[in-house]
Amino acid sequence: MACANCPAREHLNISQGESDLSCGKLNTYDWLKDIPDTNETDGIVEVRFKNTHKNFYLNKNKLQLKQGDYVAVEADKGHDIGQVVLTGRLARMQLERKKPKHPIDKEIYRKANFNDLEKWQIARLKEKPIMLKARQIATQLNLEMKISDVEFQGDGSKAIFYYISEGRVDFRELIKRYAREFSIRIEMKQIGARQEAAIVGGIGSCGKELCCSSWRTDLTTVITNAARIQNLPHNAQKLTGQCGKLKCCLMYELDSYLEAQNDFPDILLELETKKGIAYPKKKDLLNRIIFYSYSEKDMENAVPVHLNKVKEIINQNKRGIKPDDLIEITVEEPKLDFVSSSSYSEPLNAPKKDKRKKKIIKKTGNSSRS
Repeated sequence: MACANCPAREHLNISQGESDLSCGKLNTYDWLKDIPDTNETDGIVEVRFKNTHKNFYLNKNKLQLKQGDYVAVEADKGHDIGQVVLTGRLARMQLERKKPKHPIDKEIYRKANFNDLEKWQIARLKEKPIMLKARQIATQLNLEMKISDVEFQGDGSKAIFYYISEGRVDFRELIKRYAREFSIRIEMKQIGARQEAAIVGGIGSCGKELCCSSWRTDLTTVITNAARIQNLPHNAQKLTGQCGKLKCCLMYELDSYLEAQNDFPDILLELETKKGIAYPKKKDLLNRIIFYSYSEKDMENAVPVHLNKVKEIINQNKRGIKPDDLIEITVEEPKLDFVSSSSYSEPLNAPKKDKRKKKIIKKTGNSSRS
């Protein structure tokens, strides 16, 4: 589940000056662990906060930081606590890729000490009760909105209220009630359906945790033609996720399908044979196969034809040549490379067989028959 409902956050271990705040979220295999440390070559550090949102900060004090360290960073008023994600040259490359709208001017104060982590823990334990109370106040004011989550700043002086709403909301009375009830600085931040699903979490139709709440942080827009290009059935219930939008996984293999589509002609032409005219019905992009049928209206007795064979027949039709019939494509099963008994060789360290014992058994067998 995501950080909002994660039970691990209620059991943060802060004892004897040590802290273990990692919950396993977004912990994947580090493919860059063997790259030499470039922290001293660049002063840009990427820091992650709750709900997977990240910001870039300046390491003016030249702190020796590594991935996973908790740091106290500059905020609008006070400081916040986050976890280091990238440092050095990799952080600079990530900054150039994302191209933030505002220049990087905030800095990292220090590595988070015991007092910083303890104060942060106390603030985080307040988030769920305040979220429930905030929903009650919004309902009393008859506002068409939903408070999805509350995120406290590291020093506990400010809280961000994430809400979802289809239209504009008048916050003037709401913020007054929140400030009077909670005695903190308030910031309202609107999120979409995808961001709410990432915060709440859940299990997808594949049986695994939602990608947006487990490892994915960049929630890009899913194009509407993604399902059509991949020849997926037009079933809205299967194509939409728990957020009510198109599933993010529709984009994972889209580039492979677009690349394979370049080999296909823009318009699937009809093929002329001596048996009749074959009409194209559907295509399998990855296997480079087009299904043809002699029936113009339905897919009766559809024949799979390889793309190379289709191009060959089209060239023959242009020269006035008609093949006898379409050649049905049969996909051969992959041949497994089994080791035959005749070519099998024993390992060098294998124990030697007792040939003498084998001969004795054979001799006794012959003697018994006689």
